[in-house]
Amino acid sequence: MTTTQPWDAGRATIEIRSIARNQKLNISYKLHAQDRLSERGLIMSDVLHALKFGNVYQPPVPATRPGHFRYRVECKTPNSGSRSIGVVIIPSKNGCLVKVISVMWIDEFERKAGSIIGVEADE
Repeated sequence: MTTTQPWDAGRATIEIRSIARNQKLNISYKLHAQDRLSERGLIMSDVLHALKFGNVYQPPVPATRPGHFRYRVECKTPNSGSRSIGVVIIPSKNGCLVKVISVMWIDEFERKAGSIIGVEADE
């Protein structure tokens, strides 16, 4: 199912969609991600929708745990109206485990300096 990480954006899209559609999928949420969902009026099924149908456009960023990488999946979901959400995840190196780190509005992300994915704004 999965190949060696890090994945480029195209491969990450394919791999994450495959993991999300697997019946053995196990999703864990950091408290930060749960708080962001609540703040934005989104629900966990929006995250699952984004993982199944979204796209990765940016290169991965190394996670704090060696050998693991963070990816941001972007998608419009049933509860996001006309806005796209970004779901920052760390997929397991093997198996069907995904850890959700954060959930954000993409249009807000683009306006703010820095991000959970590790991109710093020019000063």
